[in-house]
Amino acid sequence: MSNSFDLIVIGAGPGGYVAAVRAAQLGMKVACVEKQYLGGTCLNVGCIPTKALLDSTERLRFAQHSFAKHGIKIDKLSVDLAAMLSRKNDVVKALTTGVGFLFKKNKITHINGLGKITAPGKVDVAGTTYDAKNILIATGSAPIQIGSLPFDGKNIISSTEALTFDKVPEKLLVVGGGYIGVELGSIWSRLGSEVTVVEFTDGIMPPSDREMAGVLLKSLQKQGLTFQFKTAAQKAVVEIGKVRVTLESAETKQISEVIVDKVVVAVGRRPVTDGLGLESLGVKMNKRGFVEVDDHYQTSVAGIYAVGDVIGKIMLAHNAEEEGVAVAEMLAGKAGHVNYAACPAVVYTHPELAAVGLTEAQAREKYGEIKIGRFSMLANGRARASDETEGMVKVIGDAKTDRLLGVHILSAHAGEMIAECVVAMEFAATVEDLARSFHAHPTLCEAIKEAALAVEGRAIHA
Repeated sequence: MSNSFDLIVIGAGPGGYVAAVRAAQLGMKVACVEKQYLGGTCLNVGCIPTKALLDSTERLRFAQHSFAKHGIKIDKLSVDLAAMLSRKNDVVKALTTGVGFLFKKNKITHINGLGKITAPGKVDVAGTTYDAKNILIATGSAPIQIGSLPFDGKNIISSTEALTFDKVPEKLLVVGGGYIGVELGSIWSRLGSEVTVVEFTDGIMPPSDREMAGVLLKSLQKQGLTFQFKTAAQKAVVEIGKVRVTLESAETKQISEVIVDKVVVAVGRRPVTDGLGLESLGVKMNKRGFVEVDDHYQTSVAGIYAVGDVIGKIMLAHNAEEEGVAVAEMLAGKAGHVNYAACPAVVYTHPELAAVGLTEAQAREKYGEIKIGRFSMLANGRARASDETEGMVKVIGDAKTDRLLGVHILSAHAGEMIAECVVAMEFAATVEDLARSFHAHPTLCEAIKEAALAVEGRAIHA
């Protein structure tokens, strides 16, 4: 095997393996260095296993609370947690094996080990030096550990370990009310755990549209999750298999204690740059440790590029993929394209919260006068037929130009519904374009059309 390549990618997560595949399609000789597992965090301990468990537990929730309405009776409903986790592992294995197949199909060399950039164009893996015209860093991120709650891998844990409990904890404390926290909280709450989520800000999902996050919060509370806002976890002590956690109110400074079986810390993620040798190379990083790049994703050192979570623009798997494709295409002399304004975000709770574009607050700040249309899923025929009536659609437009500025969907299957809105945003559609477009009946997506019509007070079914 030759040790010389057109492109060496370090990291085989969504950003890395997709960049490697696209570069190979464009005729480059490509190698991908991965120290742990193909597919990165997303496929192995993030997006995919989490969604597998969310799907399994959502089916359980539906069986418990909705089957009877459909005339389906189950006398003895039970959960086999081991089987559920085994299915999750099978899903992960199938997809990670698929990445290996893509490498073989596209003649990408997989180098197993920790990659260190020793000089521009030089990558060392376990003592062997590989040469490359260009190097792409796609090493992703890892859970943030806070000093007051050090991980022990058993009692105080990250999102990784929270996917592998061998039994349902009687009481679970989740520190962090972002998408990771509420998704993990939902999984274990559906399985019977008493879940409390503590969040330092004044609501869940801080970056989301506040109205929509508030509606989701009420839904999660109805499902049994408990929330404490403007609250910080000050310390935790493990005592005979339990965890005693000290909480402090940010407003009143009042101290309280809770005793739980497990503590999941989900307060964000940090860039993974350990062992890459970036400091000695002079690669610039910001105060939070993210790698700085220019408009072409090149770092401060020529020939070294970076994409995905490690640069911290939008820390989502599909965003990393688009950045990886853009780098590969620019290296091949093409025009790489990433439109961050049209990047969707989805929270896979029930109902799901999906969004693209600006929140109401962002739109008011940037455009001043805006117009908003809302439509409740209660009035949607398909939602009624499938007993999935929680939620609403919110469409935001520029009052002067009618330009579509943002769409927010709280609904079953919102992650699928948001796709048409992403296309609309990508093509600079107006609210009227969305309102005039055909939507098959009966579908959940009709609620998007109705919300767009509601912007001008024209909703038919409201």
